[in-house]
Order: sequence, then C-alpha cells, then structure tokens
Amino acid sequence: MNIKVVNTINQTRNEIATARQQGKSIALVPTMGALHDGHLSLIQQAKKLCDYVAVSIFVNPTQFGPNEDLDKYPRTLDNDINLCESERADLILAPSSKEIYPTANFTWVNVDKLTKTLCGSTRDGHFQGVCTVVAKLFNIFMPDKAFFGQKDAQQLAVIRQMASDLNFPIDIIGCPIIREPDGLAMSSRNRYLSGEQRTQALVINKALQLGQKLFAGGMIKSQDIINKLSKMIQQQPLAKIDYISIVDKDLMHELDTIDRPALLALAVYIGNTRLIDNIVLDPKD
Repeated sequence: MNIKVVNTINQTRNEIATARQQGKSIALVPTMGALHDGHLSLIQQAKKLCDYVAVSIFVNPTQFGPNEDLDKYPRTLDNDINLCESERADLILAPSSKEIYPTANFTWVNVDKLTKTLCGSTRDGHFQGVCTVVAKLFNIFMPDKAFFGQKDAQQLAVIRQMASDLNFPIDIIGCPIIREPDGLAMSSRNRYLSGEQRTQALVINKALQLGQKLFAGGMIKSQDIINKLSKMIQQQPLAKIDYISIVDKDLMHELDTIDRPALLALAVYIGNTRLIDNIVLDPKD
C-alpha cells in the first residue's frame, strides 16, 4: 500500500512536515467517509493543483443533531482507503472522536448570518459543528488548498467566510456537483434509499431543472418559482419538503427577486433520508 493511513494528529503533523521539507504543496480533502465519485472528483482536482494530497475521514459528531443519523451514518473505511489509493492520494487521517475531541469542547467556531437560512434554519448547531471541526482540520494539516463540493453550497460559502475572517492562509476550492447518470446528486446518504425511494428521489433534480427553465423564461420572483417546485415535489408520495429557498449565492440571505447571482437550494426527505441539492441562477447567463 503506497498510501499512508494514520490515526493521530501527531502522526499527521509529522507526515505533513516531511512533505513540506520536500518542498511539496499540500491539499486537504475533508470527508466523512463512505466515499463516492463526488469525493473522488475532489481528490482528482487536488492532485491537479497540489503535490501532496491528504484526505481526512471522520464522521464528525458535533454536526449532527440529537435526532439525526450519526449512529447509522455509513462507515466504510476499508473501501474508502482503497478508493483513495486508486486516486493516488498520499495520506489519510482516520481519527477516533476521542482524538479530535479529547475533552469537552469549550471553544466553538460560529459564522453568523450565512448560517441562518437553508440547512442552518432547520439543523440547529449544524454549522457550529462543521466550522469547528474544519478549523481543527485546518490547524492539523495547515494545507495550501482545501477542496469542498458545491453540493453542500452553504457549507462551502460558510467555510470560505470562516477562512477569510480567521485569516487561514488557505485557498478554498469549490468543485462541481457530481451526479448519477439519471441526475441524482451523488451523496453518501443515497445508499439509504430503497428502489422506490431512489426512483422518487429523481424529482429533486427535476425540480431544479424546472426552476432553471422558469428563470430562463423570465420568472424572477422567488416565491413564484418555489411554488411551482413545491407542487412538482409534492406529487411524489414519499417526498417531504424540508425547504426550498432562493438565496444570494455568496451571502446566503433570501432573495425576493432574482436580481443577482442566486442559489436555488432545496432539502427533501425521501422516506427518512434527507437529501440536498442546488443550482445557480444567474441573471448574466
């Protein structure tokens, strides 16, 4: 095995220090494991832009709410290691929760305003957990660039803001959503879906495509678009809308009228599985 797999912060820092001494630029791809082609696309982009690619695999408990799927979140470490090796990543940190949170955490990272809408409005404390663990990972790896997927568009915007506000000398690289051939955005949670649920989940991307078509046809009032999408999704008996929202692409506040680059984002439960997706609506396109 060419890839190095470590479990501790000290081991990670030693490996990164060695790479730095060799003059290598460092990329970090933070993940919660259960890797799929979306994650692998991040590693591929990291390989293009940096000399040394590190992947973290850690199901972060502090970003899950009390009734969310922490306990059943898929954990497939052996397969994840094989996939990272196939993409020629250099290092995996796969720590225990005790390694990342050795004692009760008294220090938390909060990003204001950007976290009030979308997932932040329905997942209390989620982004505090995300920002805190990502800040920890940035301090552990001190990468030159860090890679995140556009599927988690709000997370990407929040981490960009955090990195800027806290003066992390790290380029935050957003990478495109990777989809299944039928349009469903790749997600580790897709494996929860039964056959029928998987079929009905296709309405999520179809709704986004409808939103883009309506906008291209001249519909610019957010609520008008949201109403049309809601009606489409509600036709699927297993679908329950968590939110459909149109927000400023960078600042994440809701827009009544699409008069600037906007994010059309939604979260939908298919059965008990919560899936998110989004698309950019830009008046200049």
